[in-house]
Amino acid sequence: MRVRGLVGSVLLAVGLTGCAAPPTLSAADDRLQVVTTTGILRDLVDNVGGDRVAVASLVPDGADPHSYEPSLRDVRNVVYADVAFSNYLLLEEHAIIKALDANLPGGVPNISLAEGAVKYAAEIIPLVEDVALDTIWLGMRVRGTGETYGADRASDILLQSTAVTGPGTMAAYLTEPFGNPAVYLDSADGFDAATGYRADTATLPADAHTHMSWAFTEPGVYRLTMSARLAVSPDSRPVALGEQAFTFAVGVDPHSVPGMAGAEVLRGGHADITVDLDAAARGEPALYLYADPHADGGIHQQVHDPGDTVIEVPNKARAQVPAGRDFRFLGRPGTEIFQLPQAVLGKHVHGEIDPHLWQNVRNVIAYVELIRDTLTGVDPAGAAEYRQRATAYIAELSALDDHVRQTIARIPPGRRHLITTHDAFGYLGAAYDVQISGFVTPHPAAEPSLADRRRLTETIRNLRVPAVFLEPNLRSRSSTLTELADDLDVRVCGIYGDTFDDRVTSYIELMRFNAESLLDCLAP
Repeated sequence: MRVRGLVGSVLLAVGLTGCAAPPTLSAADDRLQVVTTTGILRDLVDNVGGDRVAVASLVPDGADPHSYEPSLRDVRNVVYADVAFSNYLLLEEHAIIKALDANLPGGVPNISLAEGAVKYAAEIIPLVEDVALDTIWLGMRVRGTGETYGADRASDILLQSTAVTGPGTMAAYLTEPFGNPAVYLDSADGFDAATGYRADTATLPADAHTHMSWAFTEPGVYRLTMSARLAVSPDSRPVALGEQAFTFAVGVDPHSVPGMAGAEVLRGGHADITVDLDAAARGEPALYLYADPHADGGIHQQVHDPGDTVIEVPNKARAQVPAGRDFRFLGRPGTEIFQLPQAVLGKHVHGEIDPHLWQNVRNVIAYVELIRDTLTGVDPAGAAEYRQRATAYIAELSALDDHVRQTIARIPPGRRHLITTHDAFGYLGAAYDVQISGFVTPHPAAEPSLADRRRLTETIRNLRVPAVFLEPNLRSRSSTLTELADDLDVRVCGIYGDTFDDRVTSYIELMRFNAESLLDCLAP
């Protein structure tokens, strides 16, 4: 039996959470101890491993893997694990991956299923983001893996705001799943070099990007100075990657910014303030704007020099400060500000590939084959049982794939339009011929605006959409959508994305529910 113990990095990698405690692994248990990141993966392992394995997931059922912060109990499960399975492709909150990688004992298989399953014929698709915003959709991005510096998926890239000039104050924040803002830039309280600009820093993993809202209190020209550093590991000295200034024209003519005659104006589509790890390693400028005016998932993204580019925040981007103490950093509730919206509900860091592979049942068959082979490698004595159970489960999944396909095929093609709050259903759409028609509202920090309601109304009427779909854990925070659906005689129906609950407790139940909900709500 391997000697296990909590390592010193535990307290750095985790925080306490209020979610229900998942099952615990134990050194006293003779079964193979397996830890997964999500409940969906836990269910797959349980179906393959049966009584030979004890399996626990880090993210509890009902919690969001994009934002869940692991607890000390979760880390204890990692320490006692003989095998670990994550989805990855940046599905999970970075703290989950860091806790897993930092605390898993040496030599224990640490399998990223979404990446490894490609060898078993899993099909991956780009993460297409098209929310048809009226303004530019601005985020932050890290390009490259940083392998030249020794970086891995647990490394941190720090994007630090060090100065802002302009007629008012500027803030950048990300609205988390329960509506609470995480502030990454607030010029109102200054910038503290003595703390390493900790209060004005966004942290990302390699080869990822995130969405956030950008707020300005007064019209005029703003210049934001940012620097970037790479922390390869928690105890390594960060590597400086560069510094750059970015210009915003807020409520004023972007073509009349002093000193920037003839500058290119970014006013629509998707753009990111980007740090390029590979460019930095080559000695080239590492901070720039990476913009896609078509917002088509990166097909047309191009590099733009910040010194010759203006980001427009138009007059139509006016918004009111939401009610609630957590938003006081923006001003008094109801005060008018200029804002570029976050566009995607919840904290959402991701890469270029859509990580939600399990919405296509055939991809899950590839997951199961990889799980079977991994368990067999760790526990050769159980090879026959793992093979037998995997074969039986794959037969169930093949029948499930047929059921989902046949069920959705009963919906007339002109009515297969999915409008939801979460960009988790691209694989469902691609595999089963469902048109993903967009997100419900581009701004999760507040109730939909009149313009948002008008756009949604037009979409529903133009497409004759009979229903919109919400994941059960988001239903309680969508009162305006529910009211609008009632006004238009449109149903609000359930759909499951990343997690189970008391009603749906297995992957097969999840996919059956989704298919039957689509049929029930979209068919005539």
